[in-house]
Amino acid sequence: MSHRISRRAMLQRSAAVGVGISVYVSGRAPAQSQSPNEKLNIGSIGAQGRGAANTRQVRSENIVALCDVDEKRLAKAAQAHPRAKTYIDWRELVDQNDLDAVVVSTTDHTHAPASVWAMNRGLSVYCEKPLAHSVYEARVMQEKYKQNQKKLATQMGTQMHATDNFRRVVELVQSGAIGPVREVHVWCGRKGLQDGERPKQTPPVPEGLHWDLWL
Repeated sequence: MSHRISRRAMLQRSAAVGVGISVYVSGRAPAQSQSPNEKLNIGSIGAQGRGAANTRQVRSENIVALCDVDEKRLAKAAQAHPRAKTYIDWRELVDQNDLDAVVVSTTDHTHAPASVWAMNRGLSVYCEKPLAHSVYEARVMQEKYKQNQKKLATQMGTQMHATDNFRRVVELVQSGAIGPVREVHVWCGRKGLQDGERPKQTPPVPEGLHWDLWL
């Protein structure tokens, strides 16, 4: 008897850390696997910059949908994934019937809304950091995950912390191998970004950028 499970079943069983803002709940179900080797259908929200990098990391799966509020960036991403449907509004993307999961790489203030809309539709979510824009959003996201944890897998994009080396350290601490942890020293060798001045002018919205959706 084979004990292999489909990738979609793996997603359902490996649901981990909570992520989402309760808005609209859809009755749509995620795409269902017909073969243990069938690839996942991924939608990428935020097509360029960090979004392009994250999309490359899941290129072994089916990239079936792309979304960006900037038409030029969206067109560039579509060149790499010509079979993917394209969207300006991520709310339309998450309603695409053949999706299994989404990768959220938008501006920070839309991480929570996009993730929750996706989870409300039964989609697994990989969301870039920061997970949310406020403590309230983070709490709502956690609650939304708990409501769906039996069928969803979620992860926040703290890439360094997800590597094998850091995971091993977590295992050692949790197993008690080094004894009780009473003090932690943290060192960072680089300076953070400096706060810039507030703009004094109001330039026009760039052509092809859907400003209202960016907001």
